[in-house]
Amino acid sequence: MSREGEKGKQGGTDNIATKLRPYLDITLKSGVDDAVIIETATVVTAPWVKLKCRFGCGGYSGCLCCPPFSPAPEDMREVLDSYKYAILLHRHIKRGWQLVGKLNKAAITLERSLFLAGYYKAWATKSGPCTLCPECNTSQTCKHPDKARPSMEACGIDVYATARGNGLPINVVKTRADERDFYTLVLVK
Repeated sequence: MSREGEKGKQGGTDNIATKLRPYLDITLKSGVDDAVIIETATVVTAPWVKLKCRFGCGGYSGCLCCPPFSPAPEDMREVLDSYKYAILLHRHIKRGWQLVGKLNKAAITLERSLFLAGYYKAWATKSGPCTLCPECNTSQTCKHPDKARPSMEACGIDVYATARGNGLPINVVKTRADERDFYTLVLVK
């Protein structure tokens, strides 16, 4: 689905929606279920989100895209406030993680396409931990700065509140067999 965010309609996204339509269409053809233009004011950040990384994920501090190396929630809020529009990408996956790579590739491709089209501030997040290297050397600079990006959660973004606030589905995954919804965010301008 390609549409303006419900809140975005009130903020006058008609012009930006028209300009971004070709990029949304290409992104949707890459296997993304939804590509929604949203106002960055609807992206929710909170300090507690990074606690889930620190005390709930075995990858904490193991990758340059994860906390404590990723932006703090207050820093991410400042970044978000320097933009007006973003594109929220959604992928519903019935089982496993294999298709998350396609969502992440779509986000990076969209970022690059927008940048080359003159949206010089375009910047993407990914979904889940970085998997570009077998093991991340956190004492050096990233070997893939053109492709490595933190997840929304790693930046302190409340994905549940952000997705729901923009009319998209997301539920708590209770078992490994549950269907799940993955999200990435591409900041535009």
